[in-house]
Amino acid sequence: MNWKIIEDYNQVQNLVEASHQQPQVIFKHSTRCSISVMAKNRLERSGLPEQIQFHYLDLLQYRDISNKIAEQFSVYHQSPQILLIKNGECIFEETHSAISMDEIIEQAMKEV
Repeated sequence: MNWKIIEDYNQVQNLVEASHQQPQVIFKHSTRCSISVMAKNRLERSGLPEQIQFHYLDLLQYRDISNKIAEQFSVYHQSPQILLIKNGECIFEETHSAISMDEIIEQAMKEV
């Protein structure tokens, strides 16, 4: 999987704009959490669907960005967590063992 690494909050604003043309997923990952590592590995084994762009946020290094994302999309911060952004809004979020590529794809393809 070719993750787009988030290192600056401006990248979040850019992916929100891009979500009007293509669904965007933010994966909030803690490198110290075994559940987060498991969720990341499961996503990577699933392969990257061409119709969705995937972004990776290292929570330990960029906690301030994670907090801003939680505030912007009115979601409770968790780790691991995926946020599906479409048409500028978070239309789906999932955490921990419930993170599934099939569910991400299904939600991304729904009409909002």
